[in-house]
Amino acid sequence: MKAKAFDTGLFKRILKYTKPYKWRYYGVIIFAVSLSIFAALRPYLLKQTVDGYIKTHDKEGLLLYIILMGGVLLMEVFSQFYFVYWANWLGQDIVKDIRNKLFKHILSFRMKYFDLVPVGQLVTRSVSDIESIARIFSQGLFMIISDLMKMLVVLIFMFYMNWKLTWIVIVAMPILVYITRIFQRKMQVAFEEVRTQIANMNSFVQERVTGMKIVQLFNREKIEAENFRVINDKHRVAWIKTILYNSIFFPIADIISSITLGLVVVFGGFKILNGDNFTTFGDLFSYTMFIGMLFNPLRQIADKFNEMQLGMIAANRVFDIIDTEDHIQDTGKIEAPVFDGSIEFKQVRFSYIPEEEVIKGIDLSVNSGQTIAIVGSTGAGKSTIINLLNRFYEINSGTIYIDGQNIEDYTLASLRKQIAVVLQDVFLFADTIYNNITLHNPEITREQVLDAAKKIGVHDFIMSLPDNYDFDVKERGVMLSSGQRQLIAFLRSYVSNPSILILDEATSSIDTYSEELIQRATETITKGRTSIIIAHRLATIVNADKIVVMDKGLIVEQGTHQELLSKTDGYYKNLYDSQFSVAN
Repeated sequence: MKAKAFDTGLFKRILKYTKPYKWRYYGVIIFAVSLSIFAALRPYLLKQTVDGYIKTHDKEGLLLYIILMGGVLLMEVFSQFYFVYWANWLGQDIVKDIRNKLFKHILSFRMKYFDLVPVGQLVTRSVSDIESIARIFSQGLFMIISDLMKMLVVLIFMFYMNWKLTWIVIVAMPILVYITRIFQRKMQVAFEEVRTQIANMNSFVQERVTGMKIVQLFNREKIEAENFRVINDKHRVAWIKTILYNSIFFPIADIISSITLGLVVVFGGFKILNGDNFTTFGDLFSYTMFIGMLFNPLRQIADKFNEMQLGMIAANRVFDIIDTEDHIQDTGKIEAPVFDGSIEFKQVRFSYIPEEEVIKGIDLSVNSGQTIAIVGSTGAGKSTIINLLNRFYEINSGTIYIDGQNIEDYTLASLRKQIAVVLQDVFLFADTIYNNITLHNPEITREQVLDAAKKIGVHDFIMSLPDNYDFDVKERGVMLSSGQRQLIAFLRSYVSNPSILILDEATSSIDTYSEELIQRATETITKGRTSIIIAHRLATIVNADKIVVMDKGLIVEQGTHQELLSKTDGYYKNLYDSQFSVAN
């Protein structure tokens, strides 16, 4: 959605975040007013000094006014300090609140949202865009208020001192205002393009850095460098537009200001030389300061408006995410207890893309404490069952029950607390092994972690690492092998003490030693709880209580290993025979 030149509704929405800090908000405005008054007093006192004391050679009066001007200057500095400090402080508190709200909202999105939105874009919204919102207060709104107040007070002083001379200045102001307005409109469009290109660049860099191994394995360095060059060039062009507009506007504004000052000096000077009482030397001295104080803020308002516009565009993007309602409906009222573990799918249908079902009306029953295995070709719908059981996605139709209760009746947090999943692609945070196991859950003690590690046979492996449980695995766990990461994932699931355990291809693509440890870990953590094992290697699930065979979103066979092998030309038998023949 493209932002308006100035979206009043959006601006009011941003201002609502100032409510918790209203006294600081009003304080900033008060200091803005006092700053404008003290700033305008200095030229006026200069006029009084020149006309009243320098011209008459009154040394005592001159000293008094110098002291008075020094006091005014100190008050101006004092007001400037608190104005700038409080404005920036307020801005940072506001973006802190917006960022917390945004991140909390992102955490509630269903998986489909993350399937469609680039990670780099979300990073941009959560970091740089929100920092731009802070500039609304630190460099935009309050600076504009301060400049407008300064201009108003300056005009009042100028009219009071010499209203005839002031009209020369007033005539030039509409020209500068008109040019400023054109500049603002051009910059709004330019900054919109800048933000778009920044988001595109962030997304591109995020994906390529994350997938650097693929880039290098397939020798795509030159191709990706060229793609980045194109994106970077678009970013450069977008910024050059803003530079061009600045390069045109500010010299024109300076010329108008200089011409106005020249007209005032020439016109007033000739009047004084002709003996006319139209003006005084004090007026001319003060007007050289007043014109700068009047025109510079007007020129800078355009620059401040740019900062504000950047913040408004960023706020528009951030609020687009906050306003997005793409999360799982957490309307359940029941706090999920420790489950017995019976699971039932009744005529469940689901599609990631409308009209393209991946689960086509399946019925599946799992008894409490039973271990079942789900097998099938890639795309059969095996992993989708896990996603639906955890409510990462909403089903199209049908019902899923746990312990005879519709899973939608449970609160989302309590439901997921009772289900642990070990994925094939284990994600570890850039943190210690201990923190990756507990995920900073204060209810899990170090003693519990060590005891669980010993039970499933991974304690010795962890103790062999530098710093043991405090070993930093770095981003995505790159300091560990895939098998080691898998073992950490098993331990993480085990210490959470789930009622239902799901292993999704947990033994694929790992070495023999790690597989032996994982087999031991599997036997330990599945004991006494309902377990669902999605497996590619059929040899790992021969002892399952029931094997479910899926194909194209349907359950085509169910039974024990022996029962399924006894079916002549059965799907499972053909799959098992093909794997066995390859193994031999």
